[in-house]
Amino acid sequence: MSGPQFEPVRTVRAYERVVEQIEGAIESGALCPGGRLPSERELMVQFSVSRSTVREALRVLQARGLVRSRPGDPNGAEVLPFTPAALHKSMTTLARVAELSLGELVQFRMVLDAAAILLAARLRTEEQLEEMAAAVERMKEAAAVERMKEADSAAFSAADVAFHDALARASGNTLIQVCTDVVRSVVVDLIAGRIAAAPDQEALMRRSIAHHEEVLAAVRAGDGPLAARLFRRSVYDYYAGYVPEEERTALQALLE
Repeated sequence: MSGPQFEPVRTVRAYERVVEQIEGAIESGALCPGGRLPSERELMVQFSVSRSTVREALRVLQARGLVRSRPGDPNGAEVLPFTPAALHKSMTTLARVAELSLGELVQFRMVLDAAAILLAARLRTEEQLEEMAAAVERMKEAAAVERMKEADSAAFSAADVAFHDALARASGNTLIQVCTDVVRSVVVDLIAGRIAAAPDQEALMRRSIAHHEEVLAAVRAGDGPLAARLFRRSVYDYYAGYVPEEERTALQALLE
């Protein structure tokens, strides 16, 4: 009779505990932006750890955009204010290391980008509409180059990203902008090789342009629900073939 299956125990390094406590103090507001941590020597005393442990913890906190640290600074590390760039970096790390499946990431994109589109259809400015239209035109130009056998998929992808960035900005929500960009980038990176190897790049480009034009027309008309529905369908059509069959049901639920 087999016994229970245990997993290996992970050794927690001392610097990780230091990072956890300082992060907790920042998140709770006990440490505010512009404030200072104790000096390295004082942190060594408070945490009962070595200088190398303190410096490793500060290195991690700085890499996460939470503090600005200079080794030996007698004033201690400075707590930094929230920035979209720091959030983007943290979320990108999370999305890449959390072992999320492609299906989960695509599903999240269908939910989040569609919400951004609902807001954009109501809040967008004429300048933002023109920015989206210009991105679609650049996609068409790149596709035309492709037809001349001078593939310019990089320009096509850049224009595609510009279109969705403009949509996200039109939502007026910074958190949505960061999240949509992170998830889109991670999804594209996961399947970039398979997309590049697709036999008919021109057909893929034509379908993508048609989808973008439909979404843009609905946003321009202020019809958020239609724009969101068209977007979810376009994402499903583009990515479903790369998602394992057992995960597609969750994506299909968002089409109903």
